[in-house]
Amino acid sequence: MTSGFRHIGQATTRRDGPDVVTGRTRFLDDIKLSGMLCGRVLRSPHAHALITHVDTRSARELAGVHAVLTWEDVPDWRGGNPRITRVLDRKVRFVGDAVALVAAETAETAAAALDLIEVEYEVLPAVFDAEEALLPDAPQLYEELPGNVLPPQVAVFGPTCLTELIKGDVDGGFAEAEAVAEGTFSCQNLPNPLPPEPPGAIALWEEPNKVTIWVSNQSPYVDKVRLFYMFNREVEIRTLGGPCGGSYGSKLMSWQVQAYAVLLSRATHRPVKVMFSKEEHLSAFVLRPGMRLTGRVGIKKDGSITAVSGRLLVDTGHYSMTTQAQAAVGLGEMQLSLRCPNWDLRPTIVCTNRNASGSVRGFGGQELKCVLMPLVNQALAKLDLDPFQFLKQNFIKPNEDFVWRDGHTYTYRGVDYTAAMDAGAARFGWEQKWKGWLTPTEVRGAKRRGVGVGVHGNADVGEDASEAQVRLHPDGSAFVISCQSEHGTGQAGNVLKMAAEVLQISLDKVTLSPADSLFTPYEFGPAGSRGTYAIGSAVIAAAEDARRQLLELLAPRFHVAADELDTEDGVVFVKEDPERRLPWRAIGPDRTVTGYGRFEPDHTLSNCLMSFVELEVDTNTGRVELLRVVNATDVGRIIDPLSLEGQLNGCLGSAGIDGALWEETVLDSGTGRILNSNLLDYKWRTTRDLPIIENVVLETPVASHRFGALGVGEISTSPGPAAVLMAASNALGVWLRDYPLTPERVLGALYRPGSTLGGET
Repeated sequence: MTSGFRHIGQATTRRDGPDVVTGRTRFLDDIKLSGMLCGRVLRSPHAHALITHVDTRSARELAGVHAVLTWEDVPDWRGGNPRITRVLDRKVRFVGDAVALVAAETAETAAAALDLIEVEYEVLPAVFDAEEALLPDAPQLYEELPGNVLPPQVAVFGPTCLTELIKGDVDGGFAEAEAVAEGTFSCQNLPNPLPPEPPGAIALWEEPNKVTIWVSNQSPYVDKVRLFYMFNREVEIRTLGGPCGGSYGSKLMSWQVQAYAVLLSRATHRPVKVMFSKEEHLSAFVLRPGMRLTGRVGIKKDGSITAVSGRLLVDTGHYSMTTQAQAAVGLGEMQLSLRCPNWDLRPTIVCTNRNASGSVRGFGGQELKCVLMPLVNQALAKLDLDPFQFLKQNFIKPNEDFVWRDGHTYTYRGVDYTAAMDAGAARFGWEQKWKGWLTPTEVRGAKRRGVGVGVHGNADVGEDASEAQVRLHPDGSAFVISCQSEHGTGQAGNVLKMAAEVLQISLDKVTLSPADSLFTPYEFGPAGSRGTYAIGSAVIAAAEDARRQLLELLAPRFHVAADELDTEDGVVFVKEDPERRLPWRAIGPDRTVTGYGRFEPDHTLSNCLMSFVELEVDTNTGRVELLRVVNATDVGRIIDPLSLEGQLNGCLGSAGIDGALWEETVLDSGTGRILNSNLLDYKWRTTRDLPIIENVVLETPVASHRFGALGVGEISTSPGPAAVLMAASNALGVWLRDYPLTPERVLGALYRPGSTLGGET
């Protein structure tokens, strides 16, 4: 499918690769500005408390300390949705909440100053469970949120934002069903995506109300917009985005650490860097939302779903920035995976006294799928239906309708993913391995093997707007102007390939601008797998516009129309007479040509990934070992095979498949403390534990942009956890309901009353 292209589909060495692996790349913590101070945060030891007194005198008097700030010293800047969470507040709402900020000459001095701050608290009752937070006598986190319930709307999604999924006749649908399953399932282990680089920011305040912020995020321009509103639209903001040491969605926004740096720079009139420690990253940064479903699913013998209903409790922690958006996207994504005419799914988003939830790869749909698909599986088991055939049958097909996050109905115009699913099943050997529900594929003593399958799709491949410019220089080079940060996926290099393909010049002749909101046009950033379609479309359009202008400028020199010309390797020529040619420098040494491109949101396309897993459970120890993963997808057209492989192989970590097996944030329900906020106790898979991963990738060009491609990386984590729960249930013959599958949970399910190996009694 890549034949006929010069760059598209070719494996390309990452141009930033040598600098990254040799240490020459300057990540945020490598930046050193003249006079820069070190910022640190004093954090609350209590999950819920009022600060009754703070004595900062000793800290302020310590040599080398330039500022000590508490809630009394800062403007009323707020974040969250709704915007009610103060950057510094008199009330703390989780263990690790910010109490005071310090700026000092060195990190050691800043740490010493934190130790000198004396704080008196009035400890308040705390609540750590979403169900308990809804009780009439539950502790209240905010006066603005009676009952600890957040409003479900997302302003940027519009007035019809999808806050619940109510459609058709649910009672009638259940009456038609030939099997109905009901139950409660949860995904509340809250894995941390934990990118290698912790959150951080550098700020330089300039009078009277102007600030430059160096950010390590995947969406630098969005940081500018978000902070502008947080700072009450009173501060002129410039954001500079450099290399981002991983994000996995979590660095879509880091408003607290950015605001800390800004406040300290405002107080000291010097640049201030604030970098979270790894412990802070684990215990004070965002996690996935917790989700608990109590629901029902009705199915017919022909594999059609007649009704889905349920109550979703979504635990967002002490505030929400993106949880409502995640719920809306999740409700949309379920319609892509489950063709059903009758829905009644109602989320309730609840505040509790733990660190906040935020954006994580698999945005919303992964969490919902983790709790809904196990319920669907129980209905399938009652009719002895093959889950692979069921998922293949019910994934959205061309010309079918669905309601997306904004509440609008869209008609899907993409490809039929059936061929990719069949190819994945053949590679995995599903037909041979599948033995039926709650039936292992193999038993060897205490060890039992099982298989599972999951599917996921996301119509946010075309979410939000992108703008780009492409500037052509007389020397035959091109400059792509786009507010992008390379966050580890290779996406920044891929858009250069698209521009080079349009202009037919070598890759070394194309460069990408720094991510600087002062001069780059608007860019939402690479979220939701939108980089290939949305960002790519803007860059392609800009390159095409620049090419058109170039040919129009030189057409009079050839005495032909512009459409009779073409260009390659910095030379313009007549298509019918290629010997008639002029180099780009013929436009003159005093001229450049700049093209502009814009992408408007489009929710009529969806990507798709199906994951097959095989695992082994030791019934003596409860240990679950993942043996093999096969991912199957159709990407339209591969832009870069190496970056695609890396994205798909990333299905394991960053709160992905291993969120069903290893990764778990352990919260002490008595104190609210996270007990494993270090890399010894937070369990990660090592390279010695990697399973076999195989990726089956088809290329059926889709009507996206001129290269017919769609991104798939963001959803690579999403089908896996539910597939793992299915496989482990089949291996043991016992329905499992919660994540992750720690030995304690496995053995607890295996030996609960009424359970026997091979099935429940």
